[in-house]
Amino acid sequence: MSHLAPIGKWDARNLGPVPHDSSYYAKCMLGGVLACGVTHAGITPLDVAKCNMQVNPSKYKGTISGLKLIVAEEGTKGVWKGFGPTFVGYSLQGMFKYGLYEVFKDFYMNLAGEEASNKYKPAIWLAGSASAEVFADIALCPLEMTKVKIQTSPAGTFPVPFAAALREMSATKLETRYPFGSLVPLWSRQIPYTMAKFFCFEKIVQVFYTHVFPQPKETYSKVTQLGVTFASGYLAGVVCAIVSHPADSLVSQLGKPINKGKSLGQIAGEVGFANLATKGLGTRVVMIGTLTGFQWWIYDSFKSAMGLGTTGGK
Repeated sequence: MSHLAPIGKWDARNLGPVPHDSSYYAKCMLGGVLACGVTHAGITPLDVAKCNMQVNPSKYKGTISGLKLIVAEEGTKGVWKGFGPTFVGYSLQGMFKYGLYEVFKDFYMNLAGEEASNKYKPAIWLAGSASAEVFADIALCPLEMTKVKIQTSPAGTFPVPFAAALREMSATKLETRYPFGSLVPLWSRQIPYTMAKFFCFEKIVQVFYTHVFPQPKETYSKVTQLGVTFASGYLAGVVCAIVSHPADSLVSQLGKPINKGKSLGQIAGEVGFANLATKGLGTRVVMIGTLTGFQWWIYDSFKSAMGLGTTGGK
């Protein structure tokens, strides 16, 4: 990143409490690692239940009953299957998702200029988040494919340890389409999800600081600002879950042995859109709402601790 624009010239990188230089973007990337890696890994049991409900709904009928069934068949370690690739994959994804969002947001604002940036803020949010997610998913894809295979394979048919699972995915890449076989469905799930996540978050934060806390944002305590961050993140997450659920179900269906070699359209036709849109949705709404709330809270807490200020405002 080049350094900041000459004094006197409008530059989006000069708008925050600190200049948006390479150090700022690097810290945002580290904040993204913490936000996504820790939260996604922490809810691995819910993810295991959700994936199995999507892939085998006749056997796994609900979150709690599904978890009990997995524990009965595989022990408590069964609900933590896929922890390794989840942690590493979503740490990488978070690094690019949050860090590059800040980069692209500033880039597009400078491209548009001061007047257009203020007038078309939502378009900037959408373009910035979509651009960042393209790269975030390339980093995530091999690990997401490994995670889904670990979580949805019947016990004893696929290695559970992280390194062994990666080796097996690589050895069977003609069959599994590893490492980027799921990239297109992943993009179809994650890009709308991330656009909704960042747009809704920024919009809800804007509403909070316009109508609920109308004084300048910096006049409120860090606790208040982070409370706004969490509430906005949770509400944004509920919207995201609904928007991205059909594609998320499709990604899980790809891991089923009986769907080997089938096109996405063929799988969608066989399962039916209603099932793709609703199976496991309740679990995912709770999971993604909580997840997104905590992700934004961790990210903004880290930014705040680094003196970078919280995200969003009027």
